[in-house]
Amino acid sequence: MHPMLTIAKRASDAAAKLITRQYDQGGKIQISSKQPNDFVSEVDIAAEHAIISVIRESFPDHAILAEESLANTDITTTTSAKQPYCWVIDPIDGTANFIKGFPHFAISIGLLKNNKLEAGLVYQPITDELFMAARGQGATLNGHRIRVSETPPENAIIATGLPFKTPDALAPQIKNINAVFNLFPDIRRTGSAALDLCYVASGRVDGYFELGLSPWDIAAGALIAQESGAIVSDIEGNFNYLDSGNIIAAPAKVYKKLIKTLHQHA
Repeated sequence: MHPMLTIAKRASDAAAKLITRQYDQGGKIQISSKQPNDFVSEVDIAAEHAIISVIRESFPDHAILAEESLANTDITTTTSAKQPYCWVIDPIDGTANFIKGFPHFAISIGLLKNNKLEAGLVYQPITDELFMAARGQGATLNGHRIRVSETPPENAIIATGLPFKTPDALAPQIKNINAVFNLFPDIRRTGSAALDLCYVASGRVDGYFELGLSPWDIAAGALIAQESGAIVSDIEGNFNYLDSGNIIAAPAKVYKKLIKTLHQHA
C-alpha cells in the first residue's frame, strides 16, 4: 500500500466510526443548510475533524482542502515548492442520502502532489467497500485489482448527477442528460460523485459525467477511475476537471461516444 494511503485509511476508519454510529439515527442528527438543496450535518463536521486530526498527526505541514471547514481554500494556492502535498477531503459525499438513511454515500480522501493526483481512497462504510488507488499503481476494491468494463457503447449504462449546488449548470446538464439518454440504454443518478467514479472503475457502470462539482467531490474517485483504465477529462477533453468541476470518466470506446455526444449538445 502507498504510505500515504495507509494514513488515509486510518483517517477514514476514524470517520467511519462516527458515521455508522449515527446512520440509524437520522431523526436525531442536527442538520443545517449551507445554501438551497445543500445540507451539512453535525456528523459531516465531526467526521471531517476526525480525518484532519489523523492526517495532521503524521503530516502537520501538509495543506488540506476540506469541504466543511476549509471550503474557501483555493486548491492552486495550497501547495508550493516547499510543501507540495495537499489532501482533498469530503467526509460524507452524498450527505442528502445519509440524512435520509439512503445507504449510498462515502468518505472521500484524495492527495495531490504538486497539483497532480497522487493517491485516492473512497470508503463506503455501510457496505464496507474500500476503493483505493495510487498514481501508476492501479486501483483496488477491498484489496483486489479492479478494471473498467468492456461493455460496448450500445449496451452502456451511464451514471450522472444534477448540479443543484451550481444552478447555472442545471439547464446545460438537463440537455446533456436528454442527449445521453437518447444514445445509451440507461442512466443512473444515485447522489454520490465519488461512488459513481468508483463504480466506473469497478465496471458497475460504464461511464459517468457531471457538471458543477467541487474538487473534494471527485479528486479521489477520479484517480481511482483513471488507474482502473478509464479516460478521465473535463467536458472539453482537457484534464483540468478539478478546477472546472466538469468531468467525464469512461473506458475508451464509451468515452469517445460520450464526449462526442456532450460536445454536440454543449
